[in-house]
Amino acid sequence: MTGYYIGVISGTSLDAADVVLAHAADGDRPTLEATHNHPPPDALRQRLLQITQTRPPIDIRELGQLDRQVADWMADGVLALLDETGMAPGRIRAIGSHGQTLYHDPQPPHPFTLQIGDPNRLAARTGITTVADFRRADMAAGGQGAPMVCGFHQAMLALPDRQRAVINIGGIANLTCLPAGATLEDPRLTGFDTGPGNALMDAWIARHQGRLQDTDGEWASTGRVHEGLLSVLMADPYIRTAPPKSTGREYFHLGWLDHQLAGMPAIAPADIQRTLLEFTAVSIRDAVAACPGRTDEVLLCGGGARNARLRERLSAMLAPTQVITTDDAGIPADWVEAAAFAWLAMRTLAGLPGNVASVTGASRAVILGGIYAPAVVSRPPSPG
Repeated sequence: MTGYYIGVISGTSLDAADVVLAHAADGDRPTLEATHNHPPPDALRQRLLQITQTRPPIDIRELGQLDRQVADWMADGVLALLDETGMAPGRIRAIGSHGQTLYHDPQPPHPFTLQIGDPNRLAARTGITTVADFRRADMAAGGQGAPMVCGFHQAMLALPDRQRAVINIGGIANLTCLPAGATLEDPRLTGFDTGPGNALMDAWIARHQGRLQDTDGEWASTGRVHEGLLSVLMADPYIRTAPPKSTGREYFHLGWLDHQLAGMPAIAPADIQRTLLEFTAVSIRDAVAACPGRTDEVLLCGGGARNARLRERLSAMLAPTQVITTDDAGIPADWVEAAAFAWLAMRTLAGLPGNVASVTGASRAVILGGIYAPAVVSRPPSPG
């Protein structure tokens, strides 16, 4: 459906809500018109990180309050983008909102996923129809509910004559294998969450240095890979599980890392940071090797694509396959996921499926998400 769409997502890093304005005029290939990065209030970020990392008890009242607070944070981001661009809300067909994942557990007997950020509130605050709750329709069809971005990768980045692999490195890293000429319905189109992206590195540097991230892997570069720890990390059952599979910070968090370190000789914090970077790189390398056929090109996106040390390790490990960022393919690496949710909103309004069943393990392709119209104050009929 031709028109303007907004995509908004906060990932596992919780550093900001990424907001994009996209224009769809050419089938399934929207173009980015504007972007905005909107940090959350610090108290909200800290509480959400605490919940996703340590899973403390949370009562229903607080859950409802957080649902509203996240919606307001994202609404503020959307309104800031509209203000920066001068775009009137009435020109936007829809917002595609991922929300903030609190917990993702796709395993039997009762698989579920929970994203908060009340779409009713988001629609009311912005005056724009909002599409949200994308993951649960896929889970209702037997899928993992993740990754959700593989269809967008196919629409925007597949080539007729070259096989590509797209690696999104957020808090968690995910892979899309794009065989040459693959369509959305092609069973060769595969993907899965590979394991940690930035989540463990971010959490470790936050604990030891109070910083949000290890920019360009600078701290990691001062340490050395601890081979014993790397072997322990790579032996985790999730890394060895065959796809379809998906995971999140509720699995790979500081408590998980502390458990792996228990009983090992003391390791210098910088060496642990370097080993965590290597863990991300090796798990991605092994995932790319699992793509069917020969991969001609690897495209990186997400915050981890800006980590120079991580890019260097991936380039070395995947050689001679070329490793580039999606910037080189026409989509800024920092905004791929947010753009994907603008695309998913467009698909939903058009009555088209958004999941890729060969990726998530769903029984079929399904239309994703619910549609939330902005609240309208009704007026009584005029007398007479």
